Amino acid sequence: MNTKLRCIMLIDDNPHDNFFHERTIKKYDINSIVISKSSGTEALEYLKSQKEPHSDLIFLDINMPGMNGWEFLREYNLLDEELKSRTIIVMLTTSDNPNDIAKAKKWSVVVEYITKPLTIEMMQEISNRYFIQ
Repeated sequence: MNTKLRCIMLIDDNPHDNFFHERTIKKYDINSIVISKSSGTEALEYLKSQKEPHSDLIFLDINMPGMNGWEFLREYNLLDEELKSRTIIVMLTTSDNPNDIAKAKKWSVVVEYITKPLTIEMMQEISNRYFIQ
């Protein structure tokens, strides 16, 4: 990706997870903007509106009511290619089911699959792998 990590979006229906993960992100990088969305639908509306700041990294949960992570990915895949090319998606979920891991690998837009909770070490690995420090 080779850009600086400026904005991270959390897509998870659990407000406690979003709160905890936002705190972890801020401990890792106090300058990053964190946007929390409680559903895939809400996140897509935000992305389609092309509001700033642009999300460089999305942490996506699988199991959410309404629109789950897989349905979000289907709709996300229909978005403008330029928008998609500027964003890294990481599945961040409680599921360690091998079927979910295999399914995530089939999506070219998903670069990582990690299980909750997000840690500072995980943030550091993702940041080092995909972004300029």
